[in-house]
Amino acid sequence: MAETIRLAVAVLGNAASVALYAAPMVTFRRVIRKKSTEEFSCFPYIIGLLNCLLFTWYGLPVVSYKWENFPLVTVNGVGIVLELSYVLIYFWYASAKGKVKVAMTAIPVLLVFSIIAAVSAFAFHDNHHRKLLVGSIGLGVSVTMYGSPLIVMKKVIQTKSVEFMPLPLSMCSFLATVLWLIYGLLIRDIFVAGPSAVGTPLGILQLVLYCKYRKGSVVEDPSKGDLEKGNLEKVEMEIGKVEMNVTNHMNGHS
Repeated sequence: MAETIRLAVAVLGNAASVALYAAPMVTFRRVIRKKSTEEFSCFPYIIGLLNCLLFTWYGLPVVSYKWENFPLVTVNGVGIVLELSYVLIYFWYASAKGKVKVAMTAIPVLLVFSIIAAVSAFAFHDNHHRKLLVGSIGLGVSVTMYGSPLIVMKKVIQTKSVEFMPLPLSMCSFLATVLWLIYGLLIRDIFVAGPSAVGTPLGILQLVLYCKYRKGSVVEDPSKGDLEKGNLEKVEMEIGKVEMNVTNHMNGHS
């Protein structure tokens, strides 16, 4: 029975997390259409890639005991594919200066992961110490990414509008954090539950802010016709940034 519950929570957590990993597709459809990275930053996606690499490695039998953390491998494996795709798309459409910045950030990050993987595999000879090393670093990376939702919430408070904090993303964020917190507690793994222990209160705060400021959102009057093209592009860019921030916030939950 306990095993069935753990599996059910893991499956639901995987589904919620994958939905959030896929959220930036809207942003990158814009990048491809405009053939420009505009004001978007690639840094969150590179850090997200590092986080997914760390927790995929953490879930593999090299670090964990056999396949006890298989759900981490599945969800973060999908995360690696998506985050890497975002980074490559960004690199392709970035300016020459932007390409240099991406390379100067991505190469050291991948090098750091390679060192961590090598040390954990060859310097330690038991799963306990390997999990302690990789899990501690992964936990640290995850927790540092919780600044992104705070930026979104600050914008909501300043504008008194939830226009740029979509309810579906906030709900998925909240559900994913709760599910991974429960899963981490069920398997008694602080490195799995830890990020969500921080993320769950933030998810609740997002929903509270949504309930408080949702009436302040601007509702389009159909009689006024379509918005000007420039305003539409501005709104699209802002929503893309919010999706990036919320998704980045979720990278550590899995």
